[in-house]
Amino acid sequence: MVLQRKILAVQEFLMRFAASGLMPANWLFDAPREVNLEQPAGTPETIEIVSHCWNYAHLLQYQIQSLIENEPADVRVIYTVFYAPEDAKTTKLLRSTEKNRLKNIEWNFIPLDAPDLMRRAIGRNKAAKSTVADWIWFTDCDLLFGKDTFPSLVEELTGQDNILVFPETVLRTSLLDKNDELLCAERFSASDCMERDCVKSHQFEKATGPVQIVRGDVARKYGYCDQIRCYQQPKERWVKTYEDRTFRWLLGTHGQPIEVEGVGIIRHVEKGRYHKRSPFSKLREANRKVKDKLLAR
Repeated sequence: MVLQRKILAVQEFLMRFAASGLMPANWLFDAPREVNLEQPAGTPETIEIVSHCWNYAHLLQYQIQSLIENEPADVRVIYTVFYAPEDAKTTKLLRSTEKNRLKNIEWNFIPLDAPDLMRRAIGRNKAAKSTVADWIWFTDCDLLFGKDTFPSLVEELTGQDNILVFPETVLRTSLLDKNDELLCAERFSASDCMERDCVKSHQFEKATGPVQIVRGDVARKYGYCDQIRCYQQPKERWVKTYEDRTFRWLLGTHGQPIEVEGVGIIRHVEKGRYHKRSPFSKLREANRKVKDKLLAR
C-alpha cells in the first residue's frame, strides 16, 4: 500500500510536467486527434452543470438560487452536485432544494464518500461518463448564473465546432472575508450579490476551474482524466485541482473563448483545502489578500 501511494505520487508529479506540453497526449493516451469537429454542434437541448460542495453550503445556496431565479426557457438543465452526507448543512440545503419543481431544471444530487469528494476529478469523471447532455459544464459552487446566461450560452453553443469552450468574461466580487455580510447573511440574494460595488470584470484565458464546458459526446468517450490513475484516487483532504490542466492536455486544447453573459463568481479568502487556523492556512490567506489589493490598483 505504501509503495502504491508512492507510485501514484510520482505519476501525479510527472503528469504536471507532461501537461505543460512536452509531448502530445495522444502519444500516451487515447485522446482526440482533432479539437475542431467537421460536424458543428446543433442547438443544444440539454446542458449538465456539475458542482462539488464540501462545507460550502453558504456559497452553494447562491448558485442554486441564481439557477432557480434564472430558469432557462429554451434548454433543459441537469444540475448535478456531488456532496458528502456528513456535511450536514449542504445535505440540508440539497434536500430543501429538491422540493422546487421546475419545468426545465432536473436536480441530480449524488452522495460520495468524503475522500472521493475531495478529489474533484472523481466526481467529474463519473458525471462525464454518464452524462446524457449535449454539453457538460464543470464548475464550482461559488459560480452564479445571471438572467442572460442561458440564452447567450445556447446561442454560443449552436454551431460550435470546438470540443471545449469557456466563458471568457465573468464578474467577480472582491476577496471576501469569512465574516463578510454576503457570506453569513441569513437572507441572501444571488442577484444582489453581483450588483455590489466590489464586483469587477475578469477575463479567463483558458478553460480552467469553474469555466470548463465540454461537448457531451467527447465527455462520454474520454471522461475527465479517466485514464490518469492518480487523478482517480481518493484524498484525505480537499486538494488543488491540477487535473484541469491535464484535462486540457488530454483534449489537446485550452478551449475556445465564448461570450456568456451574466456569469458571476464569489471570491472568498478561506479555502476548503487548507486546515483551518494552521500557520500555512494563515499564510495563504495573507498572500491572497495582498495579491487581491495589488491587482485592484
